[in-house]
Parts: sequence; structure tokens; C-alpha cells
Amino acid sequence: MPLDHRRVPGPEESQSPLLFVAGGAEEEASEARRDPSALQPLFARVSLLSQAKGSAFVELSGGTKVLCAVYGPREAGGGGEARGRLVCEFRRAPFASRGARRKPSERDPALAQALQEALSAAVRLGRYPRAQLEVSALLLEDGGSVLAAALSLFDLVSACALCRRGGEWLLQPTEEETRRACAQLTVALLPSLNQVAGLLGSGEGGPPESWAQALRLGLDGCQRLYPLLRESLLRAAKAHLPLRNLQLKRGTLLHRVLQNK
Repeated sequence: MPLDHRRVPGPEESQSPLLFVAGGAEEEASEARRDPSALQPLFARVSLLSQAKGSAFVELSGGTKVLCAVYGPREAGGGGEARGRLVCEFRRAPFASRGARRKPSERDPALAQALQEALSAAVRLGRYPRAQLEVSALLLEDGGSVLAAALSLFDLVSACALCRRGGEWLLQPTEEETRRACAQLTVALLPSLNQVAGLLGSGEGGPPESWAQALRLGLDGCQRLYPLLRESLLRAAKAHLPLRNLQLKRGTLLHRVLQNK
């Protein structure tokens, strides 16, 4: 095959530049000083995508960035159902993770299923008969706690991720901490009802008392996240809707938030 002289040939073998970055000892020292119950600083903003019925973006200080969108309600195919249907999709951008690039918008069925199970408890599907609601989450950067970040974007479901290292559970771990962990846990909570909406764990977390400790730590983190998410929703409502002309049905989520401002 003839050579293409217009291109500069790359090396036959290559290595990640991260292998030559010094500071591994510094990272371990900073992790040793980490407060296991501390939450990562979180930035959240809603109504970013004009094409979607609703959208939100969340970023954690560890580097995780997730963009979510809600579409519908649309007519559901396959016959009429008395109750609406929720369809969730979780995708990873090709540049989201370290290492080799993934295929464009690679889907993650396991996280999509966990997302759907947790959000089903927060969406009033009975009010949308014979309709389908679609939720799409796109992971832009994987810095750890990705499922918890996606869950915290819809309704007021708050979620926290944990990992176990050296016999201790860490709240909202980074990607590096998750990679070295022997067990992981994600907790989703409906704070207004004090009801667990989702629970996903894996790994060797030790005796049942250890998992119970992790659950208590996760629920406490969810309760501390709730005011931040509520304030983000309230700011968006004030910015996009004139409150003096706002007509909301009593009992809806936004009505409760505005009434308790």
C-alpha cells in the first residue's frame, strides 16, 4: 500500500502522559487528609436546552459533568396504558473517561436501569395515561459519582455515592478513589417524603453493620444536598416565570417549593 506523504506518521507505540506525571505521593497524602463525610462542591443549572421539555447540568468539583434532558409526554406506542411510561437512557461521551476513546455516545444499560428505577418513585406517571416520558443523561466527564450526579437532576431526588477503602466509607468519591475501592454504594432519596428511591451497591463492603453505616452516611449526604437542589429550582422558576401571574396546581413540586420559599 503506498504511503501517504501528506501526513506525519505517528509512533508505533505510545503511552499515556499521565504515567510520567509526578505527585502520586501527594495524591495519597491528600486522600489521607480527606474528610470521609465531606460533600464535593456542586454546581447545578437548569433549563439549558431549548429543544427539551426540561434540562439540567450538574458539575462536581472532582471533575464529573453530566447533562440531562427530559422529553415528552409523547404518545406511547404499543397500545393504550392507564399509566404513563418512563424511559431512561444513560450515555457516555467518547471523551468522558480516561484512556482510549469510546464509541460516539456509548450507552450504559446498567446505569440507565438504575436511573429509571430511582426516578420512577418521583414521577407521577398516573397523570400521563397512554403517554411516554423520556429522560436522557449524557456523561461529559467522568470524575466519579456519576450515577448520583445524574439522579440529582430530576424532581428533587437527591443522591450520593460512596466507596469503601481501608475499612472506611468515603462520601462522593472521585474517579481515582472509586477505582481503588473494594465496594461502592449509591443512595437516592426523596427528602420531602424521607423515602429511599434507589439503592445500588457492589463489592466487598464487609459485615452488614458496615453497609448500614454507609447507608446512614449516604442518607445524611442526601439531606444536605437537598437545600442546594431546591434553591437551584427556585432560582430557575423566578428567572423564567413572572410569579405574580404564575398559576400552579396545588400539590405540584414547583408549587410546594415556591410556597415554602
